[in-house]
Amino acid sequence: MTDPLRVTSHQSNPGEPRPAEDRALKGEDLAAVLERLIAQRPDKTPKDLATESGVSYPTLNAWMRRTRGTSRVQSDTLRALVKTFRSWGVEVEPAEMFAAVGRAVPGGTDEEREARLLRIYRELPVDKQRDVVRFASAQLTVSRAS
Repeated sequence: MTDPLRVTSHQSNPGEPRPAEDRALKGEDLAAVLERLIAQRPDKTPKDLATESGVSYPTLNAWMRRTRGTSRVQSDTLRALVKTFRSWGVEVEPAEMFAAVGRAVPGGTDEEREARLLRIYRELPVDKQRDVVRFASAQLTVSRAS
């Protein structure tokens, strides 16, 4: 039997906004992710999601019933779903949606990178914010010299 004092858990996604938390369950497919996220907003329906994200309702319904494959879902469609959930106040990362269809997230958009940087920056104390600005200025100088 394993000694419970020797069992440890490790950080699963270092560098992510919530490094010790894996919100997408292992093996969770697109249908499961969509069901879980929609459930966080009982006042919303799959039809609302389809309308607001620009995905046709029959397509979304087929994904949720698992009668249509999801391996070829366009990146823009997955991002539109994420954007819609976020507009509803549901926390979701693009990586979660892409993992559900078995793909890595293509390079983040400028808007996502800037939003993440701004969230981190705002959580820092003022003296650390100043350090970030000095570092960014130095990086800009170096990149211009190259």
